[in-house]
Amino acid sequence: MSFRASERNNVPIDRRRLVGYLGAASFGLVAAPALIGRALAQAPRWAADPFSLGVASGGPRPDGFVLWTRLAPDPLSANPATPGGMTGGDVPVASEIAGDEAMRDVVRRGVADAEAAYGWSVHVDVAGLLPGRPYWYRFLCGDAASRVGRAMTAPAAAAPVERMRFGFVSCANYEHGYFAAYRHLAEENPDMVLFLGDYFYEYVEEIRPTVRRHSDGIEAATLPTYRNRYRLDADLQQLHAQTPALVTWDDHEVANDYAGRWSQFNDDPDLLPAPARRRLSGLLRAHAGAANPVASRRAGHARLRPLRLRRPHRSLDG
Repeated sequence: MSFRASERNNVPIDRRRLVGYLGAASFGLVAAPALIGRALAQAPRWAADPFSLGVASGGPRPDGFVLWTRLAPDPLSANPATPGGMTGGDVPVASEIAGDEAMRDVVRRGVADAEAAYGWSVHVDVAGLLPGRPYWYRFLCGDAASRVGRAMTAPAAAAPVERMRFGFVSCANYEHGYFAAYRHLAEENPDMVLFLGDYFYEYVEEIRPTVRRHSDGIEAATLPTYRNRYRLDADLQQLHAQTPALVTWDDHEVANDYAGRWSQFNDDPDLLPAPARRRLSGLLRAHAGAANPVASRRAGHARLRPLRLRRPHRSLDG
């Protein structure tokens, strides 16, 4: 079975065209022959959709933005040895950016690695685009193509801006209801959506009945359980695909009502085993990588800076 863009977006893709992408310029830099050869050798044929977690964009600058996806043919795999159903080494993923939603006016092509060390996620930092306008993008790997997403470049420095439309969302408890508000917000087509905290809830609701249950049915306390939170929700995926995102955290990404060392039940982080502390120290970074592409750190560009009013657990810093 193959998963092609023509099935989702009425945009055909075939292996010959993909080979062309892998041999094309990589976002302005010519791809080395070794990279192209490795990409061709490792391009798999998929038995299930590797882009099941969708796509996202963020970090807008006047000349570009950051794109994200993650390969996950078995997206809810609870086995830490096979996150998302993936095994082996890094996998090259091709991508293309177009000036139109039909993906006919392609302006950038490139190849980036889905890194095994980061759960086979892909972050592509794109540059060289025009300011203050939308672009459309998708990812390609083997015989599979992702859905088409929409990204935005920021206005040029000192350029007049008539208006910018923002969406604000927070406190999304999966077990308390459906995310229809995300779908409606995506349909309103804002320039950016700001996730103001509690992007997901770490606990399992004990008061029954609930509207729906977390896929694993347990509290999020390990990297796999954090990665599996919410990501298959169709409305959340649509919002991320349609609108660039900026994400900050509140308490439930870690523990309810936490501040400094302590939380609702005064759990002492020093009592956690050392391996658990090391893993938890990366959970906020894992959350950022799962929900919002990492913003570019290029100097000289103004950026929105989320104001964080909570300090991470001191013993979990890392």
